Amino acid sequence: MSPHGRQSPRTRFRRAAAGLIGACAAYQLVLGAYFVVFRRPILPEDLRFLGATAERLVVVLPRLEPWLDLVFAVLGGQMAALGVLLAGFAARLARSRAMDEHELVLLGLAGLLSVASMSAANFALESNFRWLLIVPVLAWSIGVALAALGSGAARVDAGKGLHDG
Repeated sequence: MSPHGRQSPRTRFRRAAAGLIGACAAYQLVLGAYFVVFRRPILPEDLRFLGATAERLVVVLPRLEPWLDLVFAVLGGQMAALGVLLAGFAARLARSRAMDEHELVLLGLAGLLSVASMSAANFALESNFRWLLIVPVLAWSIGVALAALGSGAARVDAGKGLHDG
């Protein structure tokens, strides 16, 4: 903080990034719980994409639904685990700890592999939720960009750790 009690622009960027990354963490936790507890194995959009009916799938693949229940339980657990890790990043940013470029790349890659790939898959499926799923991609992207803007002031001194400069 400055001598007059005002936060530096980099601190404000880190705090804003913490809020967005924290929102993404909550999103991942809720989405994971939804996949584990509530998601039905086959949605109408899945049937539309497959060009099949639920009755036909049950005849052709009678164990498909129990298998998909297991798949979605694992997928939901992975989503929730990512949410927990993101909460750690958000907590670090909220304490005004700058991220280095390697952490920023990893955080961006995690978003690409999670929310961006999920959004892309939902567009390929012509999901009813495809447009809504752009929101987490935007929040993640803006959060990483703000974290990058907020990290410009950080330097690591081998003897003393991380400092705002």
